[in-house]
Amino acid sequence: MSQIERDPRAGSKPPFGAQEQSLPGSDADLTPTADHGEKSYRGTGKLKDLGAVVTGGDSGIGRAVALAFAREGADVLISYLEEDDDAAETARLVEDAGRRAVQVPGDLADPNHCEHVITTAASEFGRLDLLVNNAAVQTVHESFEEITDEEVERVFRTNIFPLFTLCRAAMPLMGAGSAIINTTSIQAYDPAPPLLHYASTKGAIVTFTKGLSKELIKRGIRVNAVAPGPVWTPLIAATMPGDEVSTFGETNPTGRPAQPADLAPAYVFLASAESRFMTGEVIGVTGGRLLP
Repeated sequence: MSQIERDPRAGSKPPFGAQEQSLPGSDADLTPTADHGEKSYRGTGKLKDLGAVVTGGDSGIGRAVALAFAREGADVLISYLEEDDDAAETARLVEDAGRRAVQVPGDLADPNHCEHVITTAASEFGRLDLLVNNAAVQTVHESFEEITDEEVERVFRTNIFPLFTLCRAAMPLMGAGSAIINTTSIQAYDPAPPLLHYASTKGAIVTFTKGLSKELIKRGIRVNAVAPGPVWTPLIAATMPGDEVSTFGETNPTGRPAQPADLAPAYVFLASAESRFMTGEVIGVTGGRLLP
């Protein structure tokens, strides 16, 4: 396993202090800033010279995965919406690890942009071995009745539709031993009514993962997913009321939310040859909330 050294932020518990951001949110404005493994993740060469795409790679889980992949030896394309400053920081971390970083901003709800992301990665790296479908959006309400049709359409266009386009574009470029890793959620298994539109996309991602794995295993490509519980990211401050942000994660069995650094090792495992006999699986990284 990768060597992980403890970072003091990994044990931090709420309250964090009331705070709110506008979408899409920024890690630099998060208090405390999230731990992506900057001081703690030590790679061991598991992904040496591979080419990877990480969507939603500017901050949160995506930044932690990009950092870990780079320290394991991969070049990383960082796909993000418009958060240029956060994406530049992720790119710096990748380059500091001695690997190539390519930043590609744009809306994955546009199928043409999805195809551009994939072709850019293949062109820049000369290969495509890893695709991490991580980009997502959510909105939080008091009740299910407040979720509008427009919001339902938006989260599906961001959270699930791009997986079809990205994977279709990537499949012909990926050889045996490649891996696709999707980010689902505990919400797929224990959905909260005020988040039902978001939870429904995460349930769809579980189904997508299991279904696609059946076809791609014939090509030697593995398809798996990670299901996080609550995670401390800018999306929380950008979508939840400030008082709820302050206590975010306190009801988790751990008494705290995950830091993005807590998630990265699961993605590295699924990307590496260590998981060579796993496909169609979902790994829960929830801090004690059990997947059924």
